[in-house]
Amino acid sequence: MSHASEFREMNEEQLEFALKESQQELFRLRFQASTEKLDAPSNLRKLRREIARIKTIQREREDYGEE
Repeated sequence: MSHASEFREMNEEQLEFALKESQQELFRLRFQASTEKLDAPSNLRKLRREIARIKTIQREREDYGEE
């Protein structure tokens, strides 16, 4: 899991790739959770927050890029 400062250093393509990877991993973890084979339930929360961080940074760049 990464911090917001690490995501801010990435360019748009890297951010998009990190977002897709995180979303795919979240899907896999949710599937494991539904079949009751999830080892660390806290990873779901961490991934949701990571996705939110990435989307927030993307949105900030959109807002500041338009001015």
